Amino acid sequence: MKANILIVEDEEALSLLLRYNLESEGYAVETVARGDEADLLLKEQSPDLVILDWMLPGLSGIELCRRLRARAETKRLPIIMLTARGEESERVRGLATGADDYIVKPFSVPELSARVRALLRRALPERIADVLSFGDLEVDREKRRVSRAGQAIDLGPTEYRLLEFLMERPGRVFSREQLLNGVWGSQIYIDERTVDVHVGRLRKALNRGHHTDPIRTVRGAGYALDDRFGKTG
Repeated sequence: MKANILIVEDEEALSLLLRYNLESEGYAVETVARGDEADLLLKEQSPDLVILDWMLPGLSGIELCRRLRARAETKRLPIIMLTARGEESERVRGLATGADDYIVKPFSVPELSARVRALLRRALPERIADVLSFGDLEVDREKRRVSRAGQAIDLGPTEYRLLEFLMERPGRVFSREQLLNGVWGSQIYIDERTVDVHVGRLRKALNRGHHTDPIRTVRGAGYALDDRFGKTG
């Protein structure tokens, strides 16, 4: 599953360059040019990593970083700060505000990409793991194979992505809207009932020949991989 990256940068050329290169590496990327707009966006959704410019219209990157660290929902959100300031005191200030890493303009895109990968590897190891395991379920991402108790399971591409998304965050309950955005993408309009159809297909494939259902339906909320299943196998 793609990691989601938010770029908050008011230099359009740099924003487009970063977006192009990060998307070519397989990330899902969104861009915002103003600090206040990013602040509103981050109250509604949480990406996996933020690339944040120091100087922004509306709200400075430093102030936005401070606000993100003050909120429980984004307290541990990985943040890389971009700035033209190279003085040591400014770097210290950026890190003291809560940024996880700091890179001074001008910089090479490969260097930024390497820092993105390193930070995601530390913060979200499940996002880049080659194999995801939960109870007796296993997803081999490199070979795109799924098995349960050692027996291969054939899944369609949508059911595969749905299972992969759930296995990255076992136990967490996702609404139908969150699953639509995470699996199908926010730019595609699909009725929420479609989620129920694909969850049903996934359940049927996973449970064939087994007594326990790894998927939990939470009435009025959505779906999750049952954490009890992960413990009991």
